[in-house]
Amino acid sequence: MTENRDLRRAAAGALLTAVLAAAFAPAAHAAAPEPAAEAPAPVPAAELAQARGAVQDPAVLDRVGHFFARQGVPPTRQLTIGAAEEARAASASAPRLAGDTVPVYVLDAGFVAGTPGAPVAKAEFTASKVVAADGQTASVWTVRQGQSWRVVNIASGGDESDYAAKAAGSGGGTAFREPQVDAWYVLRDGRVLPLDDEARRSVGADGVTLTAYQQLVHRRYGDKLPGSAYDRAGRGGGYPADAAEQPVAAPEPAAAGGSMPAAVTAAAALGATALVGAGAVLRRRTGVRRG
Repeated sequence: MTENRDLRRAAAGALLTAVLAAAFAPAAHAAAPEPAAEAPAPVPAAELAQARGAVQDPAVLDRVGHFFARQGVPPTRQLTIGAAEEARAASASAPRLAGDTVPVYVLDAGFVAGTPGAPVAKAEFTASKVVAADGQTASVWTVRQGQSWRVVNIASGGDESDYAAKAAGSGGGTAFREPQVDAWYVLRDGRVLPLDDEARRSVGADGVTLTAYQQLVHRRYGDKLPGSAYDRAGRGGGYPADAAEQPVAAPEPAAAGGSMPAAVTAAAALGATALVGAGAVLRRRTGVRRG
């Protein structure tokens, strides 16, 4: 897969600084990390079904068709084809859902800080893989807003679903992502195991215990959480992609009091602007998948 995928992450830190500062400032001052032993809370099957239903809305699938027709180019950028040709290509793409709708778990700031009982990751959104007639794939992201689910992003490729399936097929467990180093892991039987090359570079081929992983991410990010001196200096908006153990963006948060963030928080996390009509955001990925 050669689709681009870092754009959303590059914008995430800067847009989330204020939100994270309010939510996690106390955690940034944790005196010493304590092991967290809880697995992420599962998302109920009924919720996943509702999220999938939102993706199956004809208006959403039409937008995905245009995403495929434009090959991921945002609607703010002009194509060499006209509107009529784009519409025909969108229809011809015949987008269809493939596989399950899955919750996407992201490294939790409380776990990084050493908050007792904090899970290693929290569900940030759900992802549904959609396939075009020509083989293109996209991941459609949804978040819960009130009593319903809303589509907030369309990203090329299908990493979210692929890594969840890879975790299930290799022995089960919960797949989660450490966004600062773009690494995917699976939590299984108290160990954090790698699912891609970035994760293998992080924890080795055999993985580490959950306690060892907590200590690792605390060393990496514990002094960079919102409310820290690092954050107050205005350095929390990004990270150098070519330097390990260098300043990084704070972990992307889950909303307090629930398994899913509010749509506005998710939109900020994606660096998103709503797409008129479907409420979807078109995002490409940058970089090459190395899993």
